[in-house]
Amino acid sequence: MITLLLILIIRALKFKPHEEKQVTIEKIDFDKDKAVKDFQDIIRCKTVSYRDTSREDDAEFEKIEKLIKERFPNIIKNSTFERVGRRGLLYRIKGKSSANPSVLMSHFDVVPVNEDLWSHDAFDAEIREGEVWGRGTLDTKITLNGALQGVEHHLKNGFVPKDDIYLAFSGEEETSGTSALDIVDLFIERGVDPKFVLDEGGAVVSGVFPGVSRPCAAVGIAEKGMFNLKYSVKSTGGHASTPPPETPIGILSNACAKIEKNPLPLFLSKPTQKTFDTMARHSNFAYRLIFANLWLFKGIIDKIAKKTGGQMNAMLRTTVAFTQMEGSKAMNVLPPEAYMLSNQRVIPGSSIAETVEQIKEIVNDDRIEYEVIAPSEPSRVSKTDCEGYQALTETISQVYTDAIVAPYLMTACSDSRHYSKLSDKVYRFSPMQLTSDELKAIHGNDEKISVENVVKCAEFYIRLVEKL
Repeated sequence: MITLLLILIIRALKFKPHEEKQVTIEKIDFDKDKAVKDFQDIIRCKTVSYRDTSREDDAEFEKIEKLIKERFPNIIKNSTFERVGRRGLLYRIKGKSSANPSVLMSHFDVVPVNEDLWSHDAFDAEIREGEVWGRGTLDTKITLNGALQGVEHHLKNGFVPKDDIYLAFSGEEETSGTSALDIVDLFIERGVDPKFVLDEGGAVVSGVFPGVSRPCAAVGIAEKGMFNLKYSVKSTGGHASTPPPETPIGILSNACAKIEKNPLPLFLSKPTQKTFDTMARHSNFAYRLIFANLWLFKGIIDKIAKKTGGQMNAMLRTTVAFTQMEGSKAMNVLPPEAYMLSNQRVIPGSSIAETVEQIKEIVNDDRIEYEVIAPSEPSRVSKTDCEGYQALTETISQVYTDAIVAPYLMTACSDSRHYSKLSDKVYRFSPMQLTSDELKAIHGNDEKISVENVVKCAEFYIRLVEKL
């Protein structure tokens, strides 16, 4: 026992932070007022997307394209422009070489709003107490504006990138539309092989890792797969006054309870291993003792994650979340068919087919039929030992000087998943420093972002573009 304890302590003592590369931070001057004003006007475009596209206002989407043309004349002058798919905008800025291009992504559509629940007009983009209010401020017109500001700043000064830069924007990300996929297919057709792709994703956040006081700049190097699963049970129906021993809804409820009581197994994917290996080294000794010896303490982490749920649990397993159930249309009639839906987020290293089989094994009821809806497999895991990732981490350190840059697994889905067909150098990072309350406002009410974040986002892209 003493020998084991010594081994654990020695491993924890050796589990120290990796040496952080020192970066040069040269002062840059740019038009901060323009960055904020342009951002406000982008927010004022009511680019709300719906799965029922007939509800969309095409004129508002056209405003975005017009605004880019008016406010970013050097991008227009120095690029070739194409509309791709239904709502894709693609700008190619020619570099000295076309062999290793970079792609800066964003989407300009936003989710609907319930105006009655907002303190102010959701599209007025006014500045109140140092914050710009409006739908899309966080998700993700700030990165759209930042990318445009960064490229425009350099082109205005006669800059020619060493490799082509593509600005690839989609207007239907929130509804899982095909514009981003259409752009990827166009790239494949033309033989475009990006050395670097950047989309929305992680941000600079605090308090995300136990025992770590410094903020973390989380860079998504992969994202989980996603699919919906429909569970259906059929019966003869009938009057509710003479029910059978088990009803369709009862059978489905039992299946739901079984799955929630038996989460899918823990799996340490490569991105999560990298997160632990980076962040835990900066933690206090107690947590370093645990994470330096996962071979012994993995079970404890698993139990804590299962009990608490949330982000940590989502990083460690394929998750199953029940979202819908429907039975009879009448209160006193047994349904001839009932169904429920769950949403799965599939861990890299697993697959949709494996997840379905795991769920069936847990439920163990042949009366239930299953249907997979809208499947998307986990993305490839992107490299962290390449030029593009180094440029990204260096830029983050120049703008967010106190942040620990750490790779992580993105648990949500973004348009960047489509780029797995093209590249293993796809990264997900939104240059914003966010509080927990701001994170909760994404897709919520009273969405807003600080003016400081808007300016820093523009600075981030200015510094990044000169490295591409």
